[in-house]
Amino acid sequence: MKPKTKTEKMNCATDMGQRDRIAKRVFVAAALVTLCMASIGCREAATATQAELPTESYVRQAEQPFSSSDYVFKLNQMISFYDVPGEFGHVMEGAQYGFESLSFIITETQPGGGPPLHVHECEEAHVLLEGKATYMIGDQRFTVEGPYIVKVPTGVPHTFVNAGTKPLRLIAAFPTSHIHFRELGPNPLVKKQ
Repeated sequence: MKPKTKTEKMNCATDMGQRDRIAKRVFVAAALVTLCMASIGCREAATATQAELPTESYVRQAEQPFSSSDYVFKLNQMISFYDVPGEFGHVMEGAQYGFESLSFIITETQPGGGPPLHVHECEEAHVLLEGKATYMIGDQRFTVEGPYIVKVPTGVPHTFVNAGTKPLRLIAAFPTSHIHFRELGPNPLVKKQ
């Protein structure tokens, strides 16, 4: 293997520095959002019991206006959604909020609930400080307890289910300003009722 030129070494250092800066931004943002979620939760989920959960999925526009120049964004300034069975959430597509290369999905998932099987056009990281989830990522299945970060590779079908007894508050971080979500079918990990 031939030695790297000075330019190649500088480009590699620049790439590593840029990756480090992006990783730090994702971690800080995810930690801040996790702390906020732990204290306030998703409004609908905080008051819902299993018997009161919606029977149909929905997507709702943000309730309150915001500016992409703001430094703080509240949940009511984000698109909200519900996936049957038992996953409430909020979506922050970075481009609308002034981020160049970050987007987030914040969820509160009831025990036994989870999103449909789906895929994204970029990698994704799930950040969870407390709780237990069973994942399916490609052909791999595993159960993990928080605190953890799960890596979901680009283009790989994935889903999860809350395997615990309390609501699961999760943050998904994406290194892109636009989230591309393609649903592939129902969540195979959810038990039929």
